[in-house]
Amino acid sequence: MASQPKPPPPPRPKTRGNYNCGRCGQPKKGHVCVAPVPVAAPSGGGGAPSPSPSTSSGAASASGGGGGEPHRLRRALSFDEAGTPSSPEKKPKVEGDVEMGEPEEGGGEDDDDDAVMEVGGRPVPREVMAEVLRRLGPRGVMAAAGVSRGWRDCAGRVWRAADELRLRVLAGSGAGILAALLPRCAALSCLHLRMERDVDATTLACLASSCPSLKTLEITMAANATNRMTGEDLNHFVSEKPSLSVLKIGGCSNLDFINLCSSSLSVLWLSDLCSLSKSVMNCLNMSELSLCFEQQSNGCTDLVSLMDAMGRTCPNLNKMHISSNQLSNEAVFALESANLRGLCMLSLILGSKITDAAVASIVRSCTSLELLDLSGSSISDNGVGMICKAFPQTLSRLLLALCPNVTTRGIQLATAQLPLLQLMDCGMSLCTNLNNEKGPMFGDINGGIRIIRKLCAAKKQPIHQKLIIKHSNLKKLSLWGCSAIDALYVNCPELNDLNLNSCTNLHPERLLLQCPNLKNVHAAGCQDMLIGAIRNQVNVNQVLNEFDAAESSLPCKRIADGSKRVQLPQFQHQEPSEDDKLFGSSRTQCTVHRNITRAT
Repeated sequence: MASQPKPPPPPRPKTRGNYNCGRCGQPKKGHVCVAPVPVAAPSGGGGAPSPSPSTSSGAASASGGGGGEPHRLRRALSFDEAGTPSSPEKKPKVEGDVEMGEPEEGGGEDDDDDAVMEVGGRPVPREVMAEVLRRLGPRGVMAAAGVSRGWRDCAGRVWRAADELRLRVLAGSGAGILAALLPRCAALSCLHLRMERDVDATTLACLASSCPSLKTLEITMAANATNRMTGEDLNHFVSEKPSLSVLKIGGCSNLDFINLCSSSLSVLWLSDLCSLSKSVMNCLNMSELSLCFEQQSNGCTDLVSLMDAMGRTCPNLNKMHISSNQLSNEAVFALESANLRGLCMLSLILGSKITDAAVASIVRSCTSLELLDLSGSSISDNGVGMICKAFPQTLSRLLLALCPNVTTRGIQLATAQLPLLQLMDCGMSLCTNLNNEKGPMFGDINGGIRIIRKLCAAKKQPIHQKLIIKHSNLKKLSLWGCSAIDALYVNCPELNDLNLNSCTNLHPERLLLQCPNLKNVHAAGCQDMLIGAIRNQVNVNQVLNEFDAAESSLPCKRIADGSKRVQLPQFQHQEPSEDDKLFGSSRTQCTVHRNITRAT
């Protein structure tokens, strides 16, 4: 009897080959499966095996139609990992939108293989790669996220750990760049923005919703950008950020009023203001305030009411900077009535109506000033004398630029009676005629160059003045634009920065600099002979210092009676050691700057 033919084997189910794991359905690349081997159900039973608890939530089982048919798991779409789309990724552009999703740390990274990525054919720990990316700028980190999944994960770690971020928002990019990037920085507390596009309420709303723990915000505007922020937008933003402590915003020309109420705000800087119809700042913990108004503005800002309210709304204020051509003696008198005894830094600049009476009010209200800036005022030598008598033990920085009523007598009085003085600026105060000057004026303030527009001269200084400055602690001296000086004698052992820009009448043979630690001399706009004299004297001082240092290294002994020390005879001079050569070669040389450069 012929044997019956065997039935053909059942067709193999269609699979994707070796791409997915046969146990859990996850991709095999870089995957170590920990799921147990599924046990086949008995032939008589119709129950289907349930997936293992270790299977990810994104995997689903395919319902079987008959008993004994194997159940295959597949990987479903996971919306928690939007950063791994099915289509190939494109490298994100810095100016445009960036990818939205980043895989969370700890999700599916329990294995040792996930903690290592391949770079150049070699395994590298992800923590090390993240530390390398952390040293790049925002543009480099965003570009690295488009290389591979491993690089994108490391870039995500950098964003999540960032606590300070500096960004330059280009004109072609919209608010979407901030909405896409800032939510990744969960620990961000300090944000600096250089805006080359307009700023409006949408930008502030994006910052308020994307940075929950923001403490410091600084926004600077480019020349071609406009800040369209209004007073209502600013008040709403501050009220939504209870943790905000430092706020610095530039280009506030559209800010019509200020009505701030915050218990955490301690530093507030607003620049390029035009006119404020209302100024209320109920910030009990505010310690520093800076309001800079445009010089061309003739608004209706009531500075008297603003100063008077400071004592009630900001009692802990210790640093104040107001720049406005509307400053007057009445505003300073209101500041005295505010009773801000804790002020240590006071800057009231461009107030041509401020006279010696305002100085007397400042002396009565402030007891421990460390910085006083009255540049652009109309105080005289008598006002300088009152300042010297009131703050001889505290004042270290005195700025009296563009004060036409201050003469060489007042400057010499300040340097003689203020022993702690370290910085003094007298730019354009000793000027022959301010009305004949053309172009902007440059002054060195705190090591930087700033521009001050020319003001009307209240007094014409006599020419051929002689200035003698002798001080043991002075480190920075600025005499920019003092064209009335023709003779200068400076004896300051600690001086390291001297500004003589536009000192056009200073004679080379009447210049004497005894400053052994001088590092920078600014001499833009000076005569070539004067620049040569400065270089000669600086080089002579350096040679003398080196000679004194070499002479002091020679051994000496006292004579028999102990009256004086004499050098040992026939002493063989030793060669300097390697350390001495190293420190000698690293000695800072003095630089004479002939061109005016703005400090960053």
